[in-house]
Amino acid sequence: MALQKCGLNRNSKNKELQPHGSLEFPCAGYESAHTNSIDDFIPWHWHEEFEIIHIVEGSMKLQVSSETFLVQAGETAIINANALHCASGEPYCKLQSLVFSPLLITGNVNSAFASRYIMPLISCTQFSGIVLKNHKATVSSCFSIAFESLKNDSFAYEFTVREQLSHIMLTLYSELKPELNGSPVHQDINSVRVAAILSFIEQHYSENITLSNIAETVNISERETLRCFKKITGESPIQYLLKYRLIQSASVLTEYPDKNISVIAEECGFDSPAYYSKKFKEFYLCTPREYRQFRPSTF
Repeated sequence: MALQKCGLNRNSKNKELQPHGSLEFPCAGYESAHTNSIDDFIPWHWHEEFEIIHIVEGSMKLQVSSETFLVQAGETAIINANALHCASGEPYCKLQSLVFSPLLITGNVNSAFASRYIMPLISCTQFSGIVLKNHKATVSSCFSIAFESLKNDSFAYEFTVREQLSHIMLTLYSELKPELNGSPVHQDINSVRVAAILSFIEQHYSENITLSNIAETVNISERETLRCFKKITGESPIQYLLKYRLIQSASVLTEYPDKNISVIAEECGFDSPAYYSKKFKEFYLCTPREYRQFRPSTF
């Protein structure tokens, strides 16, 4: 089974729509490299599957809900199903990941594997993400066997992948067992709010958006909007809006090389070409014109 191509296709609530694997074998493998550049990070998103990320080279900054992890070469992180997350190189990382449905381990929702082990993990309010440092060698070995088997389409790779992932999930269960409380599945309220705010910004970034507009989308005060958004993302909604506008403009600059830069600035929500150029240079360390000219080979 070949590795799937990296790329995020999200719906209006930032849920990833890309199918991971197939109905017959709901697991997919990915390989990618990232830096801490503004346009080279993995944006906020969530999916119903578990995700296991192994760092091959460098270090990765992983944010899962309100927690931040520094995952270094040789270490493995596990992200819970339905957990809002994003990542970037710190300053560079090469990673391998496996994204898989809980059903790959449980078989069905009524099995002992589901009720005793996997559902308590999904329901655990203390587990959004974790780096299994105490079991680094064991987890790394299991992951490598599973990943290489899937990548190389080895004989009966389905058995190998499921077996190794089962070992990893049992290790995770043993690590978190004292914290598993069997509470019903739910999302943290801050994560739900932030997902809605991200969706609003990504749909309306070209418009004149204020903090008041953003707060109205989640029906809370501006102060509470600032608090919950910063708790999850580490920045204010307006800072995220600015960054998102710049990223979109950079994409348009290279995709449409003949398009007027002032028009691009306006279409991406900037009311002043001079302000746009100033902020663009602060983020990309070059002007929009320089970015358009040299991005393919330099920046």
